[in-house]
Amino acid sequence: MNFTAKMIAEFLRGTVEGDPDVSVNDVAKIEEGKEGALSFLANPKYEKYIYSSGSSVIIVNKDFKPEKPVGATLIRVEDAYEAFASLLRMYEQSKPKKSGISEQVAVSEKAGLGKEIYIGEFAVVSEGAVIGDHVQIHPQVFIGENVKIGDNCTLYPGVKIYHDCEIGKNCTFHSGVVIGGDGFGFVPDENNAFSKVPQLGNVIVEDNVEIGANTTVDRATMGSTIIRKGVKLDNLIMVAHNVEIGENTVIAGQTGIAGSTKVESDCLLGGQVGIAGHIRIAKGVKIGAQAGINNSVKKEGAVLMGSPAFDLQSFYKSYAVFRRLPELRKDLIEVERAVKPSPESGTK
Repeated sequence: MNFTAKMIAEFLRGTVEGDPDVSVNDVAKIEEGKEGALSFLANPKYEKYIYSSGSSVIIVNKDFKPEKPVGATLIRVEDAYEAFASLLRMYEQSKPKKSGISEQVAVSEKAGLGKEIYIGEFAVVSEGAVIGDHVQIHPQVFIGENVKIGDNCTLYPGVKIYHDCEIGKNCTFHSGVVIGGDGFGFVPDENNAFSKVPQLGNVIVEDNVEIGANTTVDRATMGSTIIRKGVKLDNLIMVAHNVEIGENTVIAGQTGIAGSTKVESDCLLGGQVGIAGHIRIAKGVKIGAQAGINNSVKKEGAVLMGSPAFDLQSFYKSYAVFRRLPELRKDLIEVERAVKPSPESGTK
């Protein structure tokens, strides 16, 4: 399908600079642009490509000032990245969705199925499960007993949702996600042998949550592990039992959150962050990649780095010192040699 620059600008509420009738039927990175493609420029590091890009239309920020002529038609908007993302969302939503229930599924007669749903091959929907309208259940998904799934959710191949868990509306779970596996609860006896502590709670995932491939969210020992509205979890994240993650928090891959920790709303966690159990992370906290959080973070909006983590500015000051430790050690040895009396001097 072809779209003109004028049509795109009207959708984005932007302005056209160049030929409003030029059309596009594809998207491309700005450095790989070709005729008929739509690209965008948001990061100044990529500005050099706009002057040589073959793309027909490029979305730019309203305040972008080119240093030399640009061959493509420009569409100026408030935020080029968000504008381009909104176009991709529109394109994604326009793609036809799968529908119907495969003959090669196991759906309990005591499960409740909504309208216009899709269930792919070898999926299992257990007794007492309730599936909302327009839900997409791809092949080899397992939905346990009494699970509730809200409208417009998408479960990609291999998702597993254990019994009694509750999923809100408009959620997306990518392949390999496991919701409601047992929490890591064991208690040693007098012989130091470990006995399992039954995990009797569940997991509640609220609306508009997206969870990346092979991420696991454990059920609570008692009560609920809770993922609040708008949370975005990357691939390969581990969320332990009784954790609560606040609204609109974003967590990057390979992060681990230990049991009973509470992460408040609007937090940003980088990749491979490790958070100890039974602590609280205040609202709006930002934690850099590979940081280790051992204690509660009480200051809202704090920015932390390092392991154990501490304030970002202090981290930078400390880093400027400890990255030079080998050099400083060498200097210290030389100073020590210079001031230390030699045995031949006879000085006592």
